[in-house]
Amino acid sequence: MLLTAVTFLPALGGLVLLLVPRRVASAFKVGGLVVTLATLLLSVPLYVGFDGDVADFQFEEARAWMPDFGISYHLGIDGISLLLVLLTTFLMPVALASAWHAIEDRWKEFVVTMLILETGMLGVFVSLDLFLFYVFWEAMLIPMYFIIGVWGGADRIYAAVKFVLYTMVGSVLMLVAILALYYQHGAATGTYTFDLPALTRWVIPPGLAQNVMFSAFALAFAIKVPLFPFHTWLPDAHVEAPTAGSVILAGVLLKMGTYGFLRFCLPLFPDASLWFGPLVFALAVIGIVYGAWVSTVQPDMKKLVAYSSVSHLGFVMLGIFTLTPQGLVGGVIQMVNHGLSTGALFLLVGMIYERRHTRLIADFGGLWSVVPAFSALFMVVVLSSLGLPGLNGFVGEFLVLVGAFQTSPWLAAVATSGIVFAAVYLLWMYQRVIFGEVTHQANRSLPDLSPREWALLVPVVVLIVWIGVYPTAFTGKTEATLEALIAQVRAKASVAQ
Repeated sequence: MLLTAVTFLPALGGLVLLLVPRRVASAFKVGGLVVTLATLLLSVPLYVGFDGDVADFQFEEARAWMPDFGISYHLGIDGISLLLVLLTTFLMPVALASAWHAIEDRWKEFVVTMLILETGMLGVFVSLDLFLFYVFWEAMLIPMYFIIGVWGGADRIYAAVKFVLYTMVGSVLMLVAILALYYQHGAATGTYTFDLPALTRWVIPPGLAQNVMFSAFALAFAIKVPLFPFHTWLPDAHVEAPTAGSVILAGVLLKMGTYGFLRFCLPLFPDASLWFGPLVFALAVIGIVYGAWVSTVQPDMKKLVAYSSVSHLGFVMLGIFTLTPQGLVGGVIQMVNHGLSTGALFLLVGMIYERRHTRLIADFGGLWSVVPAFSALFMVVVLSSLGLPGLNGFVGEFLVLVGAFQTSPWLAAVATSGIVFAAVYLLWMYQRVIFGEVTHQANRSLPDLSPREWALLVPVVVLIVWIGVYPTAFTGKTEATLEALIAQVRAKASVAQ
C-alpha cells in the first residue's frame, strides 16, 4: 500500500484543504507545504527498500478494477520510475515554498491545484496498467493548464491553450494506439488486457501495425519531452508560468515524455524502436545544437533557461536510443540532473524577478557586489547545468556521449558541441548579470537571499554535488532494470525477425 499512499496523499491533502475557509492564506501555504513534505518523507522508504540488483517491478500492488474489460489497478516501480518518483516528491515542496510571496491571490485554489498535479504526475510514473496510466496522463493536464492560465504572466491564456492543444493532439493518437494494442493482443492470445507486464511479454509482429502504433506513442511523448521540432509550446509555457509552475514543468512534466519512451515504446515496439532509432537519434542531436544556439541569443533569462531544456532533453533522448547500458543509465540520470539544475535555475531567476520585476539580462550587471550569496549559488547551478566535472551534469552527459560514440561517432561528435555551446550561453549570461559595474540604480539596494530562499536552494545544491561526487547512489538503483530492458528489446526484435 506504500505506492498508493505516496501517490494519493497529495490529492487527499488537497481535498481536506478544500474544506478550509479561504480567509487565512497562511493556512494554505503551511498546509500545502506540510502535505508535500509528508509525501516526500513517505517516499524515502521506496529508495531505502529498493533492491538495485533486481530488474523486476518492486512494491507492486494489483487489484481488479474492471475485470470484464481487462482493466486493473496495478502499481509498481523499477529502476527507471524510482528516481522520477523521488524527484517529483522532492521538487514539489520546493516549488510550493518558492511561491510564498510570488503568488498574491487565490492561494487556496493554487495549493489544491498543485497537490492534485502531484498526484497526477506520481500516478504516471507508478501505473502498470495502460488504462490507469492514460487516466493519470490526462488528469495531469488540467491542473497544469490552470497553473499557467490563472497564475501566469500577461500572455498566460495563449500559453496555457497552446500547451493543452499540443499535448492533447499526441494524447488522442496515443489513446487510439492503446486501444489497437489492446485488441491486437486479445485477438492473438485470447486475453484482452491493459496490463503492461502482460503486454510486454507478448511479441508484436513487426511491420506496418507496429510502426504505426510506435509512431502514435512516440508523437505523444516527443511533444511532452519536447523533441525537436515539437518544442514550440515550451518557451511560451515556461515564460508565462509562475516560478513554481516552471520548476515543476521543467523538473517533472518534461520527464514524462522521456519516461514514456523507456516504459512503453522500447519494450512494446522493439522492431519499430530499432527502425526509427536513427531518426530519433538525429532529431535529438538537432535539438541539442538548436536549443543551445537559440538560448545564446535570448535577452530574457527565463526564456534562455527554457530553450536550454530543449538542448538538455536532447541528451536524454540521445542516451535512450543508443540502446547501450552507458547511454540508458546516462539518460535516466540526466533526467534527474535536468530536474535539479534547470529547476534551480528557474528558482534563481524567479527570486531575482521578485526583487526587480524584470528578467532582461540587460537590466542587470554587477550583482556580485550587491547579492554575493545569490551570485555564488547561481554560479554553482550554472556550472552544474553546463556539465562541470564534480557536479551532477557531467555524470549524465559523459555516460550519454560514451553510449552515443558506440552507436554513431559522427553524430556523437556533433552532440558534444552542445556542451561547448552550453558553456557559451550560460557563462555569457552569468557574466552579464553578475559581473561588471552596477549600471542600474535599482540594483544597488537589492536584498540578498532570505532564510526561506536558503532553505529552498541548499537541498538542491547538496543533491547537485552528491550526484556529481558519488553517482553510484543513484545509478546503482537503475542499472539492472536498464540492462534487462536492453536485453528484452534485442531478444524480442530477433524473435520477431
